[in-house]
Amino acid sequence: MEVSQLNPTRRIDLGGVAFRVLVAILYLFLLAPLLIVVVISFSSNQYISFPPQGFTWHWYEILPTKSLFTSGLQTSLITSSVTTLIVLAVGVPASLALQRFEFPGRSALSAFFLSPLLVPTIVLALGLVLVLGPIGLTNTYAGIVIGHVSITLPYVIRTTLMSLETSDTSSEEAARVLGADGARVFWTVTLPIILPGIIAGAVMAFIVSFDELVIALFVAQSGKPTLPVQLMNYVATSADAAVASLSVVLIIFSALIVVVLERLVGLRRALR
Repeated sequence: MEVSQLNPTRRIDLGGVAFRVLVAILYLFLLAPLLIVVVISFSSNQYISFPPQGFTWHWYEILPTKSLFTSGLQTSLITSSVTTLIVLAVGVPASLALQRFEFPGRSALSAFFLSPLLVPTIVLALGLVLVLGPIGLTNTYAGIVIGHVSITLPYVIRTTLMSLETSDTSSEEAARVLGADGARVFWTVTLPIILPGIIAGAVMAFIVSFDELVIALFVAQSGKPTLPVQLMNYVATSADAAVASLSVVLIIFSALIVVVLERLVGLRRALR
């Protein structure tokens, strides 16, 4: 009787251990490329190779001297910041209209806003070149921003809609009963409620815009290349570990954004 009672418990424990081991292996498999990049960034080898032959900070020290990296970083920061502000200004009102009002073509408009997620980026990039080229907006900040707005707007709309759909509207109704107008209700009641979704959408829009390669490659490769384009060009002509050190800096930058988002609103609350 005692053996029959112990065996099920033992099987459950073994299953739990096996599950944890499997999860650890999956995490290691996903993180292995990043870990290799981190190791290579400290390698004293003159060319990208693994395993490293020594340790050095040289590749991090020369990053500020690489003008193509600094210029690409400047372009990416400008275009990503402007893109994020534009998609917030467009996406939040659009989400409110789609969620709170009934009007003809509502479903079609929602599908239109979310359609860039379904269109291959290379097709969208080619279309942008054909449209922006004749009016002189290729190789400009404006051309990159237009392209990035088209692919990042769905993220802001989606996260804001999720916040609106899961929010409690009783506070808004109470504010209206007490005499608050629509603008006051939005700024004092609605906005604080949906702010986690807005912040999550803004962060996602910034990261997607900062990391986007195909549209920037088509629209502004020869005029205003972004950092991903400069990285691609650098790898095509050089084989040192400077690109690995820059990649580690970008990994840390992305991790800091996630940590800040978690501290401010909580990832689960922002993305629910």
